[in-house]
Amino acid sequence: MIDKTDPKRKELCETVIENVKEEDIKIIYLQFTDIHGIIKSFEINSKRIEDIFEIGENFDGSSITGYGAIEESDKVALPDPSTFYLLPWRKQNKVARVICDIYKPDGQRYEGDPRYILQQAVKKAAEHGYTYYCAPEMEFFILTPDTQQAFKPSDMRGYFDYDPYDINEMIRYRIAEYSDAMGISVECVHHEVAFGQHEVDFRYGEAVNTADNTITIKSIVKTVSAQHNLIGTFMPKPFEGINGSGMHVHQSLWKNGNNVFYDENDKDNISILMKKWIAGQLKNAIPMCAVLSSWPNSYKRLVPGYEAPVYLAWGFRNRSPLLRVPDFHNKSSAARVEIRCPDPSGNPYLQFAVLLISGLDGILSEDINIPDPTDRNVYHLSSKEMEKEGIISLPGSLHEALQYFRNSELMKEVFGELAFKNYYYAKLEEYDASRVVVSEWERDRYIRL
Repeated sequence: MIDKTDPKRKELCETVIENVKEEDIKIIYLQFTDIHGIIKSFEINSKRIEDIFEIGENFDGSSITGYGAIEESDKVALPDPSTFYLLPWRKQNKVARVICDIYKPDGQRYEGDPRYILQQAVKKAAEHGYTYYCAPEMEFFILTPDTQQAFKPSDMRGYFDYDPYDINEMIRYRIAEYSDAMGISVECVHHEVAFGQHEVDFRYGEAVNTADNTITIKSIVKTVSAQHNLIGTFMPKPFEGINGSGMHVHQSLWKNGNNVFYDENDKDNISILMKKWIAGQLKNAIPMCAVLSSWPNSYKRLVPGYEAPVYLAWGFRNRSPLLRVPDFHNKSSAARVEIRCPDPSGNPYLQFAVLLISGLDGILSEDINIPDPTDRNVYHLSSKEMEKEGIISLPGSLHEALQYFRNSELMKEVFGELAFKNYYYAKLEEYDASRVVVSEWERDRYIRL
């Protein structure tokens, strides 16, 4: 049920209402995501904000992917006042944004809301005394559209290239500026390896807040790019022959104010809990791949040779395994593990939920098998060598990943029955749509044969 008596929520709502009046804000966007992670938004007159905080806003859920059929269509968007921010690019006529939790008309939470699924995962961790922190490295391309509706990279630069007069440099600065204005502490922005490719990294935080920040940065990147008549895209692999865009996620687990991934008595300063966390994520990597790499195009990125991990292994420093422990200079608060297969096209609420529960699965298991780390470059191993060492690869397509997802009891636990079915069928539909497309490569290769 909606707890309207929560004093913290009530205080936040009052602060927002006061802010709306002081800033003379006219319009407020109510936002949430569909099951794919696409941001949905509708605008309300700011004069209604007190009622909206109290009772929410009704909408037709049957028109939102993953939100139910027509006979169960009524949904209620209830704003989370902690996510209220002015949109920094709307300086003249002020507009604000607030992220919503989704409810059913009877006041119960809607089980298919991706934010709710992550909140439930966080709640499970809390029941065991744990708090999950994460931070994604968000890669994206800035593209120039031409008159033929083709796309090309907006620059010809590479990794860490610097040009203070370039439009892309200014776009990165503006992204950081807008992020800061919306409460996101950006730690680094830079050019990535491929032409037109960039990365923005922001400070780690608790999972729900980090997911909120992730969808916010997606909006900022697209907005700033559009301001310069360019296209910001989080498509994993927009061009063949060059690196795609990933979303490496750095993860740590805390209890009673301490990072439980750190152990000063271990030769590598990593705890048995971190090793079990890694084992749990390796164990569940194949079924959760359908969530971490959730578009048919994602599997064009997950191929050897382009700095994308495709093999189930873990190690230190080396970037070729699926999971790696970066050098944290023996600083206890910085002990973390990075998973490298997620990409930024997916739904971050669902991505962080499956990462959290799969890691917990390892920690809570009494007999989980912890594989030895490898610092060999697994990209260069032969199939025979990988088989001898027990290294297997991630699925090669969304369809293959979905088959493992469908048969995973842990994925069913994370999603719940309703959302599990909604997600599976939505992704199956997406895969089927991709199957009927005939590409230029196919025409060039086969028409004359």
